[in-house]
Amino acid sequence: MSDQITISLPDGSSRLMPLGSTPGDVALAIGPGLAKAALAARVDGELVDLSRPFTGDAHLALITARDEAEALELARHDYAHVLAEAVQTLFPGTQITFGPATDDGFYYDVMAPASREPFSMDDLPAIEAAMRRIIAADKPLRREVWSRQALIDKWTSEGERFKAEWAAELPEGEELSVYWSGNDWLDMCRGPHLPSTGKLDPQAFRLMRVAGAYWRGDQKNAQLTRIYGTGWLNKKQLDAHLTRLEEAAKRDHRKLGQEMDLFHLQQEAHGSVFWHPKGYLIWRELEAYMRRAIDGAGYREVKTPQVMDARQWEQSGHWGKYRENMFVIPDEVPNTDDEGPVISGEADWMALKPMNCPAHILIFKQGIKSYRDLPLRIYENGCCHRNEPHGALHGLMRVRQFTQDDAHIFCREDQIVSEVKAFCELADRIYRDFGFTYAVKLALRPDQRFGSDADWDKAEAELRNAVIEAGLATEEYGWEELPGEGAFYAPKLEWHLTDAIGRTWQVGTIQSDRVLPERLDASYVGEDGEKHRPVMLHRAIFGSYERFIGILIEHFAGKLPVWLAPVQAVVATIVSDADGYAAEVTDALKAAGIRVETDLRNEKINYKVREHSLQKVPHLLVVGKREAEEGTVALRTLGAEHQKVMPLAEAIALLKAEATPPDLR
Repeated sequence: MSDQITISLPDGSSRLMPLGSTPGDVALAIGPGLAKAALAARVDGELVDLSRPFTGDAHLALITARDEAEALELARHDYAHVLAEAVQTLFPGTQITFGPATDDGFYYDVMAPASREPFSMDDLPAIEAAMRRIIAADKPLRREVWSRQALIDKWTSEGERFKAEWAAELPEGEELSVYWSGNDWLDMCRGPHLPSTGKLDPQAFRLMRVAGAYWRGDQKNAQLTRIYGTGWLNKKQLDAHLTRLEEAAKRDHRKLGQEMDLFHLQQEAHGSVFWHPKGYLIWRELEAYMRRAIDGAGYREVKTPQVMDARQWEQSGHWGKYRENMFVIPDEVPNTDDEGPVISGEADWMALKPMNCPAHILIFKQGIKSYRDLPLRIYENGCCHRNEPHGALHGLMRVRQFTQDDAHIFCREDQIVSEVKAFCELADRIYRDFGFTYAVKLALRPDQRFGSDADWDKAEAELRNAVIEAGLATEEYGWEELPGEGAFYAPKLEWHLTDAIGRTWQVGTIQSDRVLPERLDASYVGEDGEKHRPVMLHRAIFGSYERFIGILIEHFAGKLPVWLAPVQAVVATIVSDADGYAAEVTDALKAAGIRVETDLRNEKINYKVREHSLQKVPHLLVVGKREAEEGTVALRTLGAEHQKVMPLAEAIALLKAEATPPDLR
């Protein structure tokens, strides 16, 4: 056996290294600068520590801060471990559980010692200071492999019952790793980790908040404290993130929705929205816009029942997959006992629909369909109900009752690519009308799924080919394939919108489904006179009206485009002598189709300007004695520094152009 191994590098070169060398050794052999910059390595595609010895010839890619996504993941993982060490150092007797990286930081679930109250925001400054001390100590992070029983014994002896419980459930014979921080603290972890705590920037993290959590997410288990932090590679990134958070707080749709009198939420209908007149005007404009779009694209609008028999949901597969998130009710109660209604079986249950697709198949199945009838595009502004967990609800973004701009296209196999391509073009036009850029991603088959591998192969290829034909499978559109993230019945294309402050929102989807038509026995008569299964394309562009309105409010910081604004203009008087002229201006604007209000209050004009600015009214038409005499208005546009005096007819033409929806201009 040779005592040297060949390490192949990304640039095509290779190095001979002694057997037992590590990625860190290779980095040092290349140069001290690289050795200092290296954070981890990919060995034959697997992310590992720099100190992990090679077992033979290998392909090596060294990870540095330039590999930002991977470097951030590593850093955030390490910040979580440093957090746990800091808490246990400050508060002996604290039990730790798990602490993963998140999209913008990290958290760790811990249980405070019995001698003190659960951790609170007041504890965070001291924990942050302890974390910085651990980082400054530059403690080596060292991996060891332990037996399962050794782990159980350690955690049990130290009173770490959560860790002991988890270790006891790990498979016999599996290689279990722990990581030491220096020589005095360790945690059970698969890794990898940075070489030492000093690789973290002590000024690039901040602890943000605490929240309650349950062991393993089960309310029946012990309650823990979850400490959240945000972590970055350097202070510049942290500062930029905190600035984004400040801007996001200003744009919070719940805050703006209240200030603008658009909607409210309350306990009596938790998870559902009370739309106020102004908010529902936005909804109606979006609904009218979408109807024009789908009418022009050849869809037929339908309306289906809110409540359907459990047998329908069982046959579709949703009863088994989604029942815990469905609102179910008894069909009838033939008798009762002291403990409540007696239900004889599943067939006696009804459910509020969590989605529209089974109902649309029932419409498709009415009458005999021919291949000449396809594609058949069925659209519904469908109200759905899902029993989302109480803690997951969030304003308009996640609710229990929502309305989808939902459609299903029933088509032949030879029509799939052209139909998906047409949808891509429709979605592109709509998102651009709202000023969004977007990325397109293909979510591929999950491990738990219905349907054959052959059908999944076809469906994934069809979606991929349609995106290629639409010209969207490019770096410009952020094209990416996401293994394992498809629905249980179909792969899907996803549209991820980017808003004004750089956040992304997954909104539109189209899925290519052969499973539900089979399960619900949908068929058409082909050219050969035989029955065939249609393919069912599930698609939405807004996703839900509630969430899309929330996104719009935050994207525009409440300053909606004039065509969407609930009040497009206010005519405000400077003096009461102009009241009559203000009424004339208001009538003329209404006649032109402008949504306008009149402010005749005996208040100073600066007060009126400030108040209507807070309401995000796009245009304020100020009139006084001079304007009344000259037939003009002083036009103040939201966000502009100066007003413009112009003839009334000119102002009406300007506002009318802006108030026209983009698809009608």
